[in-house]
Amino acid sequence: MGVSEQASKANRAETERQQEFGIHLTERAAEEVRSILQKQNLSVEATFLRVAVKGGGCSGFSYVLDLAQQAGRHDNQSQSHGIRILCDPKSYLYLNGTTIDFQDELMGRGFVFSNPNATGSCGCGASFSA
Repeated sequence: MGVSEQASKANRAETERQQEFGIHLTERAAEEVRSILQKQNLSVEATFLRVAVKGGGCSGFSYVLDLAQQAGRHDNQSQSHGIRILCDPKSYLYLNGTTIDFQDELMGRGFVFSNPNATGSCGCGASFSA
């Protein structure tokens, strides 16, 4: 196997690993984050989307989205569709593998979480149990 074949195989393996682990945004969600950053005069390159969970909500845990200028010392970092994502280690236990989408529908608009670690969720989708 040549060097370029090995590099290609390594790149495919890394892409597959990123798809299996971490927190991911759909293109629609990434576009909405970019729009929010633009409205707040923040740079995509200098700003992180912080994704976390906190105790509370109908089902036990609530999702939290925030913007951050710096990563914490122990934060997990990833990138999805050009958006840099942060997650603290405790939240990451509950959010690893989650995909975040954005929906704009007649009944409302907002970010929607598809969390493989959730054992249940409330009707509004803003909280979950694990």
